[in-house]
Amino acid sequence: MKFPVLNIDGAKSDSIEISDKLVKLKVNHKLIKFVIDWQLNHSKPRTAKTKQRNEIKGSTKKIVPQKGGGGARHASKKAPLFVGGGVAHGPKGAAYKVKKINKKVRKLALAQTLSKKNLDKNLHILADVKKEIKKTKEFNKFLIKNKLANALIISDNNSLKNINKSARNIKNLKLINEEGTNIYDLFKYKNVIITSSSAKKIQQRVLNEKN
Repeated sequence: MKFPVLNIDGAKSDSIEISDKLVKLKVNHKLIKFVIDWQLNHSKPRTAKTKQRNEIKGSTKKIVPQKGGGGARHASKKAPLFVGGGVAHGPKGAAYKVKKINKKVRKLALAQTLSKKNLDKNLHILADVKKEIKKTKEFNKFLIKNKLANALIISDNNSLKNINKSARNIKNLKLINEEGTNIYDLFKYKNVIITSSSAKKIQQRVLNEKN
């Protein structure tokens, strides 16, 4: 599929060919949600921790006779049943179950997300920025002209250096490197702007079966 290429300097726009396998797939929302849950699961470590009964300080003396009292059998005050005792099945800090997803599944979900953006007409290609843009006003003018509010910009390293100063202070705009392309950010922002070099690299990475 051919995409028109936007230029910040207003030069004549060209077009770029992007594989239908990346931007024209049928969207499986359950698959995408599964990958987003996996991403959020890895976004920050779990630090909450409770003490198990073997970690509580205190006597292990048996508090009541095993038989003859007519009540339940109890061991020590460290049991989860008692106030001040351990916690049964509580969080254990860093030792928690981490979701695992096959690489092919993650690639497929990324391609389907880009397809969804394309279907909604919110996927845009930007020509590589070879000249530094120093003024925020200039970059903001480009966004307003093309109606690209609330946007995620996926950029190659060189373009990122040239637009970082002018774009970083604009509200509801995020810049990321193409290597950090992720489904959560793609869904968080309405418009997705990808530089030409980044689009080619993402296409190569997603469609390459060996990686």
